[in-house]
Amino acid sequence: MSTERLSIVEATAESAATWNAFVGAHPHGSTFHRWEWRDVYREVYGHEAPYLAAYAGTELRGVLPLVRVKSLVFGHYLVSLPFVSYGGPLGDAEAQRALTARAAELGNDAKLVELRSRVPLDTALTPVNRKITVVLDVVPNDYEATFKKFDSKLRSQVRRGEKEGLVVRFGRDQSAAYHKVFAEHMRDLGSPAHGLRFFERLADALGERAWIGVAYLGEEPVAAGFAIENGREVEISWASALRRYQKLSPNMMLYGAFIRRASELGFDAFNFGRCTPGSGTHKFKKQWGSRDELLPWYQVASTSGPSAPPTGDHSAYGVAVKVWQKLPLAITTPLGAQLIAGIP
Repeated sequence: MSTERLSIVEATAESAATWNAFVGAHPHGSTFHRWEWRDVYREVYGHEAPYLAAYAGTELRGVLPLVRVKSLVFGHYLVSLPFVSYGGPLGDAEAQRALTARAAELGNDAKLVELRSRVPLDTALTPVNRKITVVLDVVPNDYEATFKKFDSKLRSQVRRGEKEGLVVRFGRDQSAAYHKVFAEHMRDLGSPAHGLRFFERLADALGERAWIGVAYLGEEPVAAGFAIENGREVEISWASALRRYQKLSPNMMLYGAFIRRASELGFDAFNFGRCTPGSGTHKFKKQWGSRDELLPWYQVASTSGPSAPPTGDHSAYGVAVKVWQKLPLAITTPLGAQLIAGIP
């Protein structure tokens, strides 16, 4: 390791291959750290994305992807990374501290700087454990062994959709059907949703690392998920099901299909994604026999800044949520894609 003093620079597109090579070689590097995400943030939402690199001479010692999210409605945030659970600096201890310090400088006019790490960082900041991720250990290449670990009630719920005639299809060509379900589900929750362009651009950027799966009743899409390969793990980052088909348990069949695919392709973990401890979503994820992992996120807030970015479950947005739920999809789908850009 070089003993030269570290310099922190903003990486450019010419550095993409070097950046991804560093991420791929780092023990805590993730798909979310990869350079392709920068292009998605910039192209879909127009966000400034200062991706920082720590160098000692010509030796790359650390990286930190950052995205600046600005909104007249929700305010100004600097996050690593928006919309997903992971980011934060990668590198040795010195690089982590230098990158974190630089991020704080870049975010001195923001309400909040948030570094969303999956592992503890070497920093003087105290982690804020307000979110967890929920992980199921999968038996590689043996879905039946994985399935047998579920209790009898869960196995019955997973099988119910199949008995009702549901089928699950995977592929990039499922993006429109996926988004049809996602947009309606998010409207019913009272939350703005990413537009179809976000998911299509992300699927194109990640290639085979992105999985789009849709459960159909006949030709009607009734549940859908977007998952991302991350090392030996697959994480379902966005999932939805239509409420009017709840009695068919399409959500259970959909998750079962994703878990089956993960096992059959040799992965050893299926990640249900982040949630708030004790929430209804957390209980749903735990019923699969999965385990919780605390997410050590780190924050630098302005004096009057919030302790977290805005979320739809905040009491201040109660009235807005109820109004949103009553609006037609023709309004919530395009408007939601504009609003979600400002909610990291």
